[in-house]
Amino acid sequence: MGVRITDTVLRDAHQSLLATRMSTQDMLPIAEKLDSVGYHSLEVWGGATFDSALRFLKEDPWERLRLLKKRIKRTPLQMLLRGQNVLGYRHYADDVVERFVVKAFQNGVDIFRIFDAVNDVRNMETAIAVAKREGGHVQGAICYTISPVHNRELYVDMARQLAQMGADSICIKDMAGLLTPGETYRLAKAIKEAVPLPLQLHSHCTSGMADMAYLKGIEAGVDVVDTAISTLALGTSMPPTESMVASLKGTPYDTNLDIHLLSEIARYFGEVRKRYRGFESEFMGVDTNVLTYQIPGGMISNLMSQLREQNALDKLPQVLEETPRVREELGFPPLVTPTSQIVGTQAVLNVVTGERYKVIPKEVRQYVQGFYGRPPRPIKDEVRELICGEEVCITCRPADLLEPEMERARREVGGLARSEEDVLSYALFPGVAREYFEWREESRAIDKELVAALGAVLERSQGQGRPVVAPAGDNRTSPWKAAARRAAMRGS
Repeated sequence: MGVRITDTVLRDAHQSLLATRMSTQDMLPIAEKLDSVGYHSLEVWGGATFDSALRFLKEDPWERLRLLKKRIKRTPLQMLLRGQNVLGYRHYADDVVERFVVKAFQNGVDIFRIFDAVNDVRNMETAIAVAKREGGHVQGAICYTISPVHNRELYVDMARQLAQMGADSICIKDMAGLLTPGETYRLAKAIKEAVPLPLQLHSHCTSGMADMAYLKGIEAGVDVVDTAISTLALGTSMPPTESMVASLKGTPYDTNLDIHLLSEIARYFGEVRKRYRGFESEFMGVDTNVLTYQIPGGMISNLMSQLREQNALDKLPQVLEETPRVREELGFPPLVTPTSQIVGTQAVLNVVTGERYKVIPKEVRQYVQGFYGRPPRPIKDEVRELICGEEVCITCRPADLLEPEMERARREVGGLARSEEDVLSYALFPGVAREYFEWREESRAIDKELVAALGAVLERSQGQGRPVVAPAGDNRTSPWKAAARRAAMRGS
C-alpha cells in the first residue's frame, strides 16, 4: 500500500486561509465527490470550526457533522480535539470531555486527533480513554516546536506514552511549519522504530518547507500526510493534494488517487473561495519570520489584530521580538491554541504598556499557576513570583480540581437547549451558544409566520385559479422563502 492522504479542505485549510468562515452550504454539494476520491480520511470538524459556526455563521456545528456524515459514507471523518480543552480555551471537567467525545462519535466522527497545547499527556487521558471505549480511532498528536528543551528524544518518549495510553496511530503536528526536511526524516524514523503504530505527518506551508518535509518523512516511513486541495493550499495552509499525488506517482509510495477527479474538486473550491475574499489571510506567501520567532502565521494575524485595536500596529516588530522572550520565560510552550493566545497577548501587553508584566491577563495567571498543565520547562522563578506572588502553584492534572459541569450547564441553558448536543455547546461556549440559541428561536418564530403567509398566498392563488408550487428544500434563505417574506409584507 502506498502513502495515504488526509485532506483538510473542510477544516484546517479554510481555518488557515479564510478565518474558518466556510459555510456548510458550500461543503455539501462537493461532499459525495470528496467521498469518491479514496482518501485515508477527511478532516471536517474540530479546531476553530465549532466556535466559528456558532459565533459567525449562525450554524449548528453538530448539524454540520450529521449532514456531512450522511453524504460521506466511505471515507472516515476526522476531527481535531484539544484534549481537556475540548474545542475551547480552558480546561473543562471530565464529564464535559466524556459526553462531548461520546456525542461526537455518535454524530459521525471516526478519527479523533487528540493533542495538548503543552504536550502534557495527562490532559489527553480522558479524551483518549472515552474515544477508545466508544470505538473511535484515537490518533495521539505531538505538537512539534523548537526550543532548548524540545528534542527528538522528548518527542519519541511522548509517542511511547501515547501508545501505552491506547493510541491507534501517532501524528507529528507541525502547526507552524518549523520542520526541516532533514529533521523530519530523523524524527519520523526514530518514532517508527520506537512505536509500532501508523505515523501521520501534519505541517503548514508557512516557512516554505512542508512539501520537502513530507517527502523526507515518507522516505522515513510516514504512512499518512495531511494535504489540502490546491485551491485552498499553500500560504499558512497545507501542501496541495494534487502536487503530492503527482510527486509520488510511479514510486513505491504511489497514492493511486485520480488527479483528474482532484482537479474537478479543486475547480469547485476555487469558485467557493471567491465568496470569502473578505476573510483572506494577509499571509499568502512564505513567511520566514516563523523560523526566527516560531510564531505560526495565524498567530501573527491575531497579534496584528490586537495591535490594530490598540492603534499600535507600528509596534509589530517589537511584539515579534518580545514573543519568544515571553515564551522562554513561560517555559517554552508550543505556540498552538490556547498557549499561542496566552503568550501572544502577554507579549502585546508588554510592548503596548511599555512595562513588562504590568498588565497580566487571567489566562496568563492561570497558566503560570499550573491550570493548563505542566510546561515543557519550569517557568522562570522571577516571572512566577511576579505573576503569582506567594500563591501555591498546582502540580496535579488540572482537571482533577474541576467539579462536574454538565448538570449546571443543563440548568443554566434551560429550555433553549433542544438536545444534549446543545447543552455541550453551551458548556463549551456559554455566551456564544446562548446567543445562537436565541437567534434560532427567533428564526423559528419567523419561519412560522412565513408558513402562515405562504398559506394565505396559496389560498388566494388557488382561488384565482393560479397554481403555486414551492421548490424542494428547507433553506431559510431560499428564493421561495424570500419571495414569501415579500408577499407577506405586501399583504398579497
